[in-house]
Amino acid sequence: MSTQLIKSVNKQVATWTVFYTKLHNYHWYVKGPQFFTLHEKFEELYNEAAMVIDEFAERILALEGKPVGTLKECLELSFIEEATGQENEEDMVKTLSSDLAKIMDELQAGIALAEEADDEGTADMLLGVKKSVRKHLWMFKAYLG
Repeated sequence: MSTQLIKSVNKQVATWTVFYTKLHNYHWYVKGPQFFTLHEKFEELYNEAAMVIDEFAERILALEGKPVGTLKECLELSFIEEATGQENEEDMVKTLSSDLAKIMDELQAGIALAEEADDEGTADMLLGVKKSVRKHLWMFKAYLG
């Protein structure tokens, strides 16, 4: 199987792990008039992130690769940053929107690699996640006006 494809999906595992942690941080520390809405949305997203991480890691194993399994590896491979702890509610949504846009671009790159490798299963999996990411990104952009 394509080593490049496994590396691409592993970057997704790493990034979604950082995203998962960031979402928990935001869930715990969000304050302001939109607290209830954002608190609930961040929880929805970190639950989804947990499923994505597991699905991607298991796919890597099925492709006879090794998914990243430590926070150190995840921070090194991730293409998004951790939460700073200084974000207000609007900054949180802006940061997550930026993160989701990056994730969507990387998912598209992974889909292209999967198609090159003639791996429909991985391409379909990545496409399904991309569809969900696009919806979340749309919602955050609508929130920001």
